Amino acid sequence: MLVIAKEDDLRIGGGRTARFEGEAYGSGISFFHVHNTEGQGPDPHVHPYSETWVVLAGSALIRSADGEATVTEGDVVVVSAGTAHSFRAVGPEPLKMMCIHASPRIQQEVLDDTAQLTVAN
Repeated sequence: MLVIAKEDDLRIGGGRTARFEGEAYGSGISFFHVHNTEGQGPDPHVHPYSETWVVLAGSALIRSADGEATVTEGDVVVVSAGTAHSFRAVGPEPLKMMCIHASPRIQQEVLDDTAQLTVAN
């Protein structure tokens, strides 16, 4: 069976980011197709499975307990299960990124503060 999901039907609110949860389509993965402008991005959060990002355009500043890193077009990032993380679009070009969740449903716990993103000394 072939199932097609139109991105316009997956958009979150009035924004340009799309959310696909595979379970409803018979898929074992889910994803966000991120389209953020400078300063936009999710608050610190964690997933019980790995997440893989593919940066399609623009740049992002990533924060985790491992530190900070800036990623750009063509970079691939893997966030391990249970790793608290956040990111923000940086620079003038919009950030376009596929955030692939290794789960048929997106499970995300938003953290109250950035304490879990602080690098231990």
